[in-house]
Amino acid sequence: MASLEKEINQKDFKNEHQKALVNIMFTSAWVTGQINSLLKPFNISMQQFNLLRILRGANSEPISMKTLGERMIDKNSNASRLVEKLRKKELVERTLSDEDRRKVNVIITKEGLKILDEASITIETDMFAQMRAITTDQAKQLNMMLDQLRN
Repeated sequence: MASLEKEINQKDFKNEHQKALVNIMFTSAWVTGQINSLLKPFNISMQQFNLLRILRGANSEPISMKTLGERMIDKNSNASRLVEKLRKKELVERTLSDEDRRKVNVIITKEGLKILDEASITIETDMFAQMRAITTDQAKQLNMMLDQLRN
C-alpha cells in the first residue's frame, strides 16, 4: 500500500494536522470512486444509493423531500434532482401529501428495493473486505476520532 506522500507525489507537509486533513480528503475521494465504480453496473450513483437506503429504512412509509435532504450523507446533494432521476428509472415514486399539497413525499418501489438489495451486497462484499485492513478496535478508534473532529 502506498503512502499518502507517494499517492499524491508530495514529499512534505507543514505538520501532521495538515497531512491528516489532506489524507481525509484523499481517502474520501478514493472511497467515493470505489463505491461509484461498484454501483456503475446498477446505473445509480453513490448519492442515489444513499437516497434509496434512506427510503428503505422508512419501511414502506413515504418520506418528505425535506427529510430526505436532512438525512443525506452528502448535504450538498440535490435531493429533488436525485429523486427525479430515480423516478425516471422507476426506482421511486413521488406523491403529494394529503395534509399539505405543497409537500412532496417519496417512496421506494419494488424495483428500487431489488436494485438496492443487489447493490448493497456488492458494496458490502467489496468495501467491507477493504475495511478488514484495520481491526475492529482500530475501526472504533477511527470512528471516535472522526466524530470528535466534526464536533
